[in-house]
Amino acid sequence: MRNTEDSRIIELFFARDEKAISETHSKYGRYCYSIAYNILAVNEDCEECVNDTLMKAWNAIPPQKPKKLSAFLGRITRNLSLNRFFEKTADKRGSGQTAAVLDELAECVSSGVTTEDISDNNTLRHALNDFLICLEPEKRIIFMQRYWYMMPVKAIAAEHSSTESRIKMMLLRIRSELKEHLIKEGITL
Repeated sequence: MRNTEDSRIIELFFARDEKAISETHSKYGRYCYSIAYNILAVNEDCEECVNDTLMKAWNAIPPQKPKKLSAFLGRITRNLSLNRFFEKTADKRGSGQTAAVLDELAECVSSGVTTEDISDNNTLRHALNDFLICLEPEKRIIFMQRYWYMMPVKAIAAEHSSTESRIKMMLLRIRSELKEHLIKEGITL
């Protein structure tokens, strides 16, 4: 369900009114920047990703009419940031949280298959969605914060008034559950 302000912004996109860009940036610029920063950790790259997100949104709306503008923009930003990360670190890894997050998720896949190879696999996507639905709300939120938004463990712990070691242990157990779920679903990675 869309809120009124988002509906108005989407109407501006459909009317091809350039105010749509400035209002989107005003409302969601910091949100998109934080997603990009957790992946890239370089201010200039993050700002470019936010600008590219606004351009992609301008080109996508219409014909698309997002149900939730924040999720739509967040997904664009995340994909642009990951693409930039992989381009910049083809020979070396280490920016932002991305390398650490991908290393953690590598536990759930067998050798020879990279997380980049499986990122667009529909079967995997459905299995992952089924897994997330079954998680308790707190675990699901922590999992998404770490592996979708790529937040540092320290920030997740602070947000949940918890210790880093508790969050790390929770993530370890969730990854173990995910691996079991994928095997049960017949997904061998």
